[in-house]
Amino acid sequence: MSPLGELDGETQALLDRYGFDAARFEELRDRVASGDLSPTTTTLSGPVEPPQPADLTPLPEVGSAEHEEATTAGTRAIREGRIAQVVLCGGMATRFGGVVKGVVEVFDGRSFLDVKLAETARLATALRAEIPVSLMTSFATDRTVREHVAQLDVPTPSVFSQFVSLRLEPDGSLFRGADGRLSPYSPGHGDLFEALTRSGVLTELRSAGVEQLTISNVDNLGARVSPSVIGTHLLAGRPLTVEVTAKDGDTGGAPARVGGALRLVEGPCFPPGFDQDSIPVFNTNTAVVAIDAVRDGVELEWLYVEKQVDGRAAVQLERLYHELSARVPTTYLVVPRRGPSGRFMPVKVPEDIARVGPDLSEMLAAPPF
Repeated sequence: MSPLGELDGETQALLDRYGFDAARFEELRDRVASGDLSPTTTTLSGPVEPPQPADLTPLPEVGSAEHEEATTAGTRAIREGRIAQVVLCGGMATRFGGVVKGVVEVFDGRSFLDVKLAETARLATALRAEIPVSLMTSFATDRTVREHVAQLDVPTPSVFSQFVSLRLEPDGSLFRGADGRLSPYSPGHGDLFEALTRSGVLTELRSAGVEQLTISNVDNLGARVSPSVIGTHLLAGRPLTVEVTAKDGDTGGAPARVGGALRLVEGPCFPPGFDQDSIPVFNTNTAVVAIDAVRDGVELEWLYVEKQVDGRAAVQLERLYHELSARVPTTYLVVPRRGPSGRFMPVKVPEDIARVGPDLSEMLAAPPF
């Protein structure tokens, strides 16, 4: 008998509402039980080397001919309705003490979502254009995000949810929390491409003439829709552009050559002993992707991730959307962190709000592009 026969009614209703795929879950659970999916399989076994200098593309400096060319190309694409924005505001709402981060006040009485969406609207107004916006939520954030956005004075975005899964024990059996209940979680932003398709949002964007999607986290307010970034992406002619920035004590994924092929590698996937500090940049989780490449990214790699839940090890199987970089030619765009053109102002914990305040104030006082 499948262990899913143990589901209580509340859990079953949650799984049904948020796109739980029972057949896929059973397949992945069997892989964990057999050892086919484990911490060892998550770690890359092939030769891994730092990127070459030519593998990284600096964002053109403001005032340069290259910047003007990129800005012109990006502006044209926005005005022609070829660009849409996707904001990732899913996850488990845990780092802010169980409060959904997107609705938290971050600057001058305004929430993350208010600032993020208002900046897109400000750019659209300046360019006399429409920029469709879609928000990807999760079962933990969906209701709160929808209610909050309905109260904001911004163009109404479309909202769709990522999927839901169940945590496992290391042996592949179902994990139960301290209360004896099964433990749902959101399996990573790698759900993005499939959720866009299954929700119908991707079809709507295609029908509206959208050709490129900008993707960013709700908690990185520096990652605005940018004509120069979009133009650089278009002029490079590759399906995917991933923004990276100089490390400043940061950890996380980064571009690397794996068996000679350039791709993004998530931090835990680097081989033991690899010097991650040998790579001068890291992934900001901000990207531009051609909408026609999205359908090719549905079956992304699954990563085995251990989390501490109720004081015990629980297994989560997660996907990351930037795994698409292993499948399609990708531009690794080096962007500035700070200043009016800064593109990396992350707020991961409440203490970060005060730290990004000066940079955010400077950015909001500057023109939208």
